[in-house]
Amino acid sequence: MNILYVNACARENSRTDMLARYAIGKLDGTVNTINLTDENIQPLDRERLKLRDSLITGKQFDHPIFRYAQEFAKADTIVIAAPYWDLSFPAMLKIYIEAVNVTGITFEYTQEGYPRSLCRAKKLIYITTAGGPILSDEPGFGYIKLLATGFYGIQDIKYIKAENLDIFGADVNRILNDAKAEIDSRI
Repeated sequence: MNILYVNACARENSRTDMLARYAIGKLDGTVNTINLTDENIQPLDRERLKLRDSLITGKQFDHPIFRYAQEFAKADTIVIAAPYWDLSFPAMLKIYIEAVNVTGITFEYTQEGYPRSLCRAKKLIYITTAGGPILSDEPGFGYIKLLATGFYGIQDIKYIKAENLDIFGADVNRILNDAKAEIDSRI
């Protein structure tokens, strides 16, 4: 099994990364890690979008701009570690998703105009941690889930969260151990 680990954790000793690595330890397969803080993924500005559109039109999918989409499409299982920042996730994950969401590599449109998956993955595991409460799952996890089910055809989606870690008096070890127990029972 080919496991793609997308690490959107910027902090050293990240609790989100620790939980994600714990979950990956429950899986069998080869792990390809993309640490987004080490990558130089650029947002789609006017120039990059023009280049990308031209390459897609010419079906030149071997261009380096499509590296992330190719890796994503070939993964059997995808694990995303993204801390809960500003009601969502770090911006670098959104930029990565823009690099992954490529017509002709990760999805295509049907004649009726609906996206159809070109991805192999059957499972996506999304792991997040938050210093306070997660006020809504929709802006972060909800966005990833909608892309996974609507564009990439991934129906087996697991969501693991550990919240209130920085609240005064929080039992951080208990919260993290509860998240590990959930991983043990669901992964």
